[in-house]
Amino acid sequence: MTTRLLKIESGHNFRELGGYATQDGRHLKYHKVIRAGHLCDLSTTDQQKLTAYGVRQDVDFRSRDEVDKGPDRVPQQADYIFNPIFAVDETRSTESAAQIAATLKADPNAGYQQMIKVYHNLITDPHAQKAFRQFFALLLANDKDNEALLFHCTGGKDRTGIGAYLFLNALGVDQRTIREDYLLTNTVTKTYLDEFLTSLRNKGESEISIQNTRSFWVVEPGYLDQAEHDIAETSGNVHNFLTNILDLSENDLRDLRRIYLTAE
Repeated sequence: MTTRLLKIESGHNFRELGGYATQDGRHLKYHKVIRAGHLCDLSTTDQQKLTAYGVRQDVDFRSRDEVDKGPDRVPQQADYIFNPIFAVDETRSTESAAQIAATLKADPNAGYQQMIKVYHNLITDPHAQKAFRQFFALLLANDKDNEALLFHCTGGKDRTGIGAYLFLNALGVDQRTIREDYLLTNTVTKTYLDEFLTSLRNKGESEISIQNTRSFWVVEPGYLDQAEHDIAETSGNVHNFLTNILDLSENDLRDLRRIYLTAE
């Protein structure tokens, strides 16, 4: 699974979605969709790698404040599309441990509960729903062979994770594989996160602060469970969410499969 990780020197969680099998025996094409963390630290070599890989659309799910703090270094030949899922960064991915500690105070479970609210809002917030509609419109327009759409937020795990979850469901990938893709973030970012949390301990941050910081930096099965609960509450199932909330027609779903899947 970790072979999906692209060799990006100055970025985290850049992953190819190609190769996943669908329940009808087809596979996602390679060089068509990449999920990622932020692009603001990319080296020139990284940009060149992504250009050579075929990236022609850079879809940014971050809020305006996040973009202003760290604008994307957009690969050459790629169009930049600002498509914020939230008006502000509810995932708090750009905040320091001290900022998190100041607002979450003495409750070591507060970070986890905040993320549960984030995932509730990812499904139920009208602004988020509108952004995911735009995301699918861009996916439907990405119909040239060997041209890739890259979508990302800051950590490439929550807003991006739900975007990937909805996309893989639309293509008919099985639920176990979709969940494995969601949780893969924890594997590919483990070394970086462990080093970061160790640095916080060395600076004297409290264990409560560290635990809450960790909750914002990882993905948890419970986070995705919350999203799936809200999908069931609003729509009954993912297919109905895609068609009734995100306004995808059956023709749109067929087109997505034509664009992104190999022939049977």
